[in-house]
Amino acid sequence: MLSEDCEFSPFMDKKRILASVVVFLILAVLVYLQYRHWRTFDWGTFWSQTHRIKKIHVLHGIALIYLGYLMRALRWKIFLKPVRPKTTARELISPTLVGFTGIALLGRAGEFIRPYLIARRTDLPFSSQLAVWAVERIFDVGAFAVLTVAAIFLPTALPSIPHPEYYRRFQEAGFALIALVVGTTVVAIIIGRNGEAAAQWVEQRFSHLSSNFGHKMAEKVREFGTGLNTIHGPLSLLWLTLVSVGMWYVIALAYQEVTHSYGVDALAIPVSQLLILMGSSMVGSMLQLPAVGGGSQMATIATLSSVFDVPPEMAASCGILLWLVTFAAVVPVGLLLAHRERLSLRKLSVESHQAEKLDTGSPPTS
Repeated sequence: MLSEDCEFSPFMDKKRILASVVVFLILAVLVYLQYRHWRTFDWGTFWSQTHRIKKIHVLHGIALIYLGYLMRALRWKIFLKPVRPKTTARELISPTLVGFTGIALLGRAGEFIRPYLIARRTDLPFSSQLAVWAVERIFDVGAFAVLTVAAIFLPTALPSIPHPEYYRRFQEAGFALIALVVGTTVVAIIIGRNGEAAAQWVEQRFSHLSSNFGHKMAEKVREFGTGLNTIHGPLSLLWLTLVSVGMWYVIALAYQEVTHSYGVDALAIPVSQLLILMGSSMVGSMLQLPAVGGGSQMATIATLSSVFDVPPEMAASCGILLWLVTFAAVVPVGLLLAHRERLSLRKLSVESHQAEKLDTGSPPTS
């Protein structure tokens, strides 16, 4: 499936190779610094801790992650209701799983596969589903922020962490999240009411940077405005919000199942505190290698060790297992569905990026 030859431009190949080399070097330095700090790291203890996990909890965690994917399909169905009211969540499950498999195996190169497949399946313009994808991210950030802020400011939640001195930093992060959500909401309202005017302002504001940059930014604003039009009234907004918050809570429960699978007090972390661990993993995921990860595992391991006082060997084992369950577990089913539907992930990646460039008026890669 992944071996099918596809035409990548030499320029794109060089960019991806350079980006991968830079990420690899940064991750190598981080790994070196981490294990240099853990001078007493015992690989025997690491393997012992890994083999002692209760597998039923891991299976429960994987089931919850798949439930999260089903909720993503349901949310996209709500987005499609104004234009494709007969589309069911069941029809969107396969594109969702294949799309996230593309991200897991190809990294950023696979991020447009899901909206591209949904556009093909529903016979809608790809640009319209890119718009939905952009708005979906806003709901993700908002829902996660709601849960995290609630955890940070609840009196009985984070103050009980092993290192209370971190609580002040988490409070500051909570205020930053609130500001981000409020700012994003204001921008969304402005674009929703005056989308074309906002796009023209952006194009004029950034046109001096390059001949095409301002135009690209303006098209992104117009796409985002199109995505906002899929929120069909207050009831639709309410359902989208509830599904988004519920989905992220389900993911938090999956994290809890994995941490509790070790059966030790150090990892008996309540859901309210695991949201901090999820946040660190999301930040670390910005530094990822395709099919390997790296950034999210490092961030998770560092947080478990420094914030929750988890021993190094157990923190390393748990960080890797969390990545496998929450990020990589979709791959077997996604590849099976792709094989059944005769889809090539690399070809879909190329086609989706070419379609995105055509939609923004850029010359496609050859």
